[in-house]
Amino acid sequence: MERYLPSFDLNGKTAVVTGATKGIGKAISTAYAEAGAQVILVSRTQEDLDRLDNELKAQNLKVHTIAGDVQDYKQIIDKVETIMKDQPIDIWVNNAGMNIRSEAEEVSEEEWEQIVQTNMKSAFFLSQYAAKKMKGQGYGKIINMSSVGGHVALRTGVVYAMTKAALIQMSKTLAIEWGKYGIRVNAIGPWYFPTALTEKLLEDEEYVQDILDRTPLKRIGKLKEIAGTAVFLASEASDYMTGQTLFVDGGMTIYGF
Repeated sequence: MERYLPSFDLNGKTAVVTGATKGIGKAISTAYAEAGAQVILVSRTQEDLDRLDNELKAQNLKVHTIAGDVQDYKQIIDKVETIMKDQPIDIWVNNAGMNIRSEAEEVSEEEWEQIVQTNMKSAFFLSQYAAKKMKGQGYGKIINMSSVGGHVALRTGVVYAMTKAALIQMSKTLAIEWGKYGIRVNAIGPWYFPTALTEKLLEDEEYVQDILDRTPLKRIGKLKEIAGTAVFLASEASDYMTGQTLFVDGGMTIYGF
């Protein structure tokens, strides 16, 4: 009898996650390791890498660490090559990102460059590298971390929003180009989750109430909920999906604010 329940097991898979040590990145990295994958953690801060490395290895999970800023994506690639050599990379998650909450008329050229380099340029060239590795295997999953701000207009953060919109469109185009090689390219669009980037904002009760007013489920997301989406997109359960963006947003984008 044919079985219809797909596997979410990542045993035997290797995943690279950028921005891997905090918030959403930590949740995804941990979930992948718990699902059986060997995970290469990429982060700017060695101290954060050491902490997560120790935490995961204490559970006998398989991890490696790379310290580096994705703005210098060539250095990241060189370090991944050193670890992996000729081994396959099955899953690549472009999670590293940043936001500078300036009003549009106050955005400096330096801020613009920094956000674009981190959120968009690095994601493209790291995806390009991952695809070259995956092409020879005939299989791979690339997941880009976008945002609801890449789909609907928010009140501030124009440069952040345009980079996240670019990731959605990039995922669609790469899905078309690389589908013939068995490479699936999808994106995730989160709303508010408890992370280092949102911590201070979520301490403001008025701000939180404004978020809840825009969210049909009337609560902030839990990190394991976005990690579950990332596991789904990395596993065989999503093998017939590509070029899609899954909004993990409590229904926020239904309203279209």
